[in-house]
Amino acid sequence: MSRKATGPATRDDGHKPVILALDDDPQVLRAVRRDLRTAYADRYAILTVHSSKEGMKVLDTLAERRQELALFLVDQRMPDVTGLQFLLEAMERFPEARRVLLTAYAETDAAIVGINQVGLDHYLLKPWGPPQERLYPVLDRLLEQWWSGRRTVRRQIQVIGHAVSSTTRAVREFLTRNGQPFSFLDAVDVDRDSEIGQLLTGPGGVPGAALPVVLLPDGMVMFAPTEEDLAEQLGWSASSSLPHYECVIVGAGPTGLSAAVHAASEGLRTLLLDAQPNPGGQSARAPLIENYLGFPSGLSGEDLTRRAAIQAVSFGAELMCPAEVVGLRREDPAKIITLADGSEASAESVLLSPGATYRRLEARGASRFEGVGLYYGLSAAETRSCIAQRVLVVGGANTAGQAAVQLAKYASEVTLLVRAGSLSAKMSPYLADELSRTPNIAIRLRTTVREFIGVDRLERVVLYDSEGGALSEVETRFVFTFIGAHPHTDWLGDMVERDDRGFVLTGSDLVANGGEVPSEWSLERAPYPLETSIPGVFAAGDARAHSVKRVSAAVGEGAMAVDLIQRYRVSG
Repeated sequence: MSRKATGPATRDDGHKPVILALDDDPQVLRAVRRDLRTAYADRYAILTVHSSKEGMKVLDTLAERRQELALFLVDQRMPDVTGLQFLLEAMERFPEARRVLLTAYAETDAAIVGINQVGLDHYLLKPWGPPQERLYPVLDRLLEQWWSGRRTVRRQIQVIGHAVSSTTRAVREFLTRNGQPFSFLDAVDVDRDSEIGQLLTGPGGVPGAALPVVLLPDGMVMFAPTEEDLAEQLGWSASSSLPHYECVIVGAGPTGLSAAVHAASEGLRTLLLDAQPNPGGQSARAPLIENYLGFPSGLSGEDLTRRAAIQAVSFGAELMCPAEVVGLRREDPAKIITLADGSEASAESVLLSPGATYRRLEARGASRFEGVGLYYGLSAAETRSCIAQRVLVVGGANTAGQAAVQLAKYASEVTLLVRAGSLSAKMSPYLADELSRTPNIAIRLRTTVREFIGVDRLERVVLYDSEGGALSEVETRFVFTFIGAHPHTDWLGDMVERDDRGFVLTGSDLVANGGEVPSEWSLERAPYPLETSIPGVFAAGDARAHSVKRVSAAVGEGAMAVDLIQRYRVSG
C-alpha cells in the first residue's frame, strides 16, 4: 500500500527530525516502535522511551544538539506522571512539535482537558490497529502540518539585517505570512571575514542603510527590498488578464478568500484584489484561532489564509497582490473598479471585503517604537522573539486574548491590559477561562498605556490604573496591541451608503423606518441580505456594518455572498 511522504528523505539520523514515543508498557512500546519505523523511519528518527524521566533526558540531548522534534506520542497513564503532565513540561522545550495522547476508553475526559491545557493535537484510543486506518492517517496529517510550519532547517531564503529594525521585521513578517521558509542572521553577528561579511563591508559591499539583505535560492541578492519587490519574486500577479469578470472581490482576507474559493469553484470568472503584497489581511496575523470548526486544538491565521489562497487559485480565481483599489463607479449593468495605477477592471458583480486595521495607541512615544517594541497584531516571527521575555498585550476582545495565550507558550510572563472593568463584554467565556487557567498570564483591568520609553528600542512603559489613579512603570521589550479597528472604506466615498463610522450598510439596514429603499436603488425588489445600496455590489466581513467580527463568521459571509451573487446574476 503506497503512502504519501511527510517530509523529504534524509540519510543521517543525526539530522532527521525526531518522533518521540513514550509508554511504560513494554508491549505497547514495542508495537508503537514497530508501526512508527515501518512508516516513517526513512524520514524521521524514531525514539522510544519507557519513563518521563528518560524522556526528559532525551529532550535535553536533542536541545543540546539543536535537533528538531516533530511529534510526541505519549501514553496518558504512567506511574510517575501523566502524559499531560509530561507534555506540559516538554512543550516548553519543543513548542512547535505536534502532540498526540494515547488513552484507554475510560480516559477520554483527560484527552478533552488536554486539548485546552497543552494544545493537544489528537488523542488515540488503544489499541489503534490496524495502523493503516487508525494511526497513519492521523500522524500523516500532523506531520504534514509540522513540515508546513517548519522554520529552523533547510532554509531556502536567507535574511541578514538588524533584529530591532522595523524594515528587517517587515521583510521577515512578509516571508512568514507567505509561507516562505527562511533563516535570519543578525548583522551584528556576521563574521566580517565570511562571504556574507564581505558582501556587507568588503569591496563592492553595501552600506548598513541598505539592510536588510535577502539572499534568494537562485543566487539573487536583494538589498532593502520593498514588499512589492518581494511579491514580484514570489510570483504574485501584477495585472489582470481579462477585460471583464463575473465577480470581482476587493480584499483578500478570510471573507474574500472564502468568496473566491466558492465563486471560482462554481465556474465564475473571478478576480481577487488586495492592497497588501500578500493575502490574508488582519487575520493572517492571528497567532491561534481556537474556535474554528473542525480544529479542536486551533490553527494559526497564517496557516488558514495561506491554504485558502492556494485553494482559490487552484479553482481558477485570479489573485492580484498588491493591487490598491481607489474607486468604484457604475456603468450599468457593469461595475468598474479603478486601481491606484490607473488601470480598471470591469465586473458584473462586486464583493466588498476590504477588512479593517487596528486602531493606533495614543500614548506618548508610541509612534517612535512601532516595529521596534510596539506591534499591532502578532506574527510568528515576533512570537519566537519573545522567548523568556516579559510581554504586554493591550486589548479586551478575543484577538487580544488569543494573542496572550499564544505568547504565554514562549514568554516568561504575559500581562493583558484591559481598559474595561471586566472581560465579559467583548471576550468569549471559553477564552476568558483559558486566560485565568494559564499560570504565566496576568490580567490588569481598568489599565491603559500612557507612555513608551527607550533609547534604540523599547525598554519600559508607563501604565495608568484608572480605578486607583496611580501610574506605574513596567520593564518590557514587547507590547502587542489589539484595540479595535477602522474599516478600509474611505475610498468608496458616497458611492455606497455607510454608517457614521465608515462601515458599509447592507440588506435591511438600508431600509429606512418608513420601509423605503435608498434613492440610488434602481430595482423594484428590496436589497438582498448582503447587498449594498448599489444592485450587484455586495459587502461582507469586518467592513460590513453589524457583522460578527470572527474569522468563522467572515468565512461564512464570503460563501453566503457568492450564493447571493448567483441569485443576482439570474434574476437581477
